Amino acid sequence: MSDEIGFENELQAQMLKEEAVRWWRMAYQAQTDGRLEEAIRLYTESIEIYPTAEAYTFRGWAKSFLGRLDEAIEDCHHAIKVDPEFGNPYNDIGAYLIQKGDDSGAIPWLEKALRAQRYDCYFYAHFNLGRIYEKHGKLIRAMNCYKAAYDENHNYTQALKAYRRLQSRLS
Repeated sequence: MSDEIGFENELQAQMLKEEAVRWWRMAYQAQTDGRLEEAIRLYTESIEIYPTAEAYTFRGWAKSFLGRLDEAIEDCHHAIKVDPEFGNPYNDIGAYLIQKGDDSGAIPWLEKALRAQRYDCYFYAHFNLGRIYEKHGKLIRAMNCYKAAYDENHNYTQALKAYRRLQSRLS
């Protein structure tokens, strides 16, 4: 009997998760179209159905475009509680702290993004670290971060341009 209950609960959880993903996709489309308030509402619907790290992170991202950085950071913390291995919220917290002028506070979050198991965009964290180091005159360290960003993603030409810019300054 308990196996049947477990199966029913698993099936119900899977159905809820699929529904939440459907809402997340609608939210992402709204965000892509620039309808940020609608996106936030749809991400919230997704979270209420089945909380995912993605929904919290992307809702925070939408809020950040509206200048609501503290709320965005709070959403990222919720995302980390749901899935500590998801790298996006760590990088996003770092990026939001950079926007707020807290470079030293951003560094540990960006380093956590680089250690996250489930993250497709390590190049963003490398690049953001490079921005901090460059701003604070640590140009060799910044160059290494930009190079690492480009090595992670050869389509991320912004990192290559930053690397070459510093390379020419140091020549």
